Amino acid sequence: MKIYGYGDFVEGLLAAGFALGGSNAEGIYTLVPWDWREAPPYDTPVRWHTGDPETDPWEWRMRVLRERDDIAYGKVFFKKSGYITRAWYPYFLAARRRGLTLFEAYEEGQISREARRVYEALLAAGSLPAHELKRCAGFSPREKAPFERALAELQMGLYITVCGRQQKRSQTGEEYGWPSAAFCTAEHFWGGELFREAAALSPQEAEEAIARQVYRLNPGAPPKKVQKFIRG
Repeated sequence: MKIYGYGDFVEGLLAAGFALGGSNAEGIYTLVPWDWREAPPYDTPVRWHTGDPETDPWEWRMRVLRERDDIAYGKVFFKKSGYITRAWYPYFLAARRRGLTLFEAYEEGQISREARRVYEALLAAGSLPAHELKRCAGFSPREKAPFERALAELQMGLYITVCGRQQKRSQTGEEYGWPSAAFCTAEHFWGGELFREAAALSPQEAEEAIARQVYRLNPGAPPKKVQKFIRG
């Protein structure tokens, strides 16, 4: 599908069900397969990092979260950014979480202690921007790497998701610096019905359904890549 602006992007994403968020398709699928250094392969005004909300794919990350309730965004594929629509999120939940809560997964050794701390902070607060989440989860200013790993781990497991962004503020209330991504639990983002749908799917049927859709979008996708794409 050729993308000429935000509307085309949303239409294409809803039809596909999921996509990598950047220009690298990782052997699977992306809607804008060129980066800021490359010329588009067809005539389009779409360009990365211009700041135009109609034609800059970087701006679309937060725009879909502001304007829609049927698309999630975060580090969900190969520890890189991606989108999953409401229609397909239950399938990924079934394939990755396999019916386990975070605390059950933690008891089985599938979740790190650092990730559990981050998750508990979000449970208590509802949602938090990254700079506040780091503090509330008890990470020191020097613990950037373990905090970032925990965020990626939780997003890949579909336990948390990006839910917007928030500007940093000084003690006097003045805004400064770059905005931080805000996070919440997946349950907070989607509500309970979606999780009941996921519970009705077996991991095997969920994986098979996702794989069929991947091959519809990209018949040449490498099988090992497809498996990693599905399971995280």
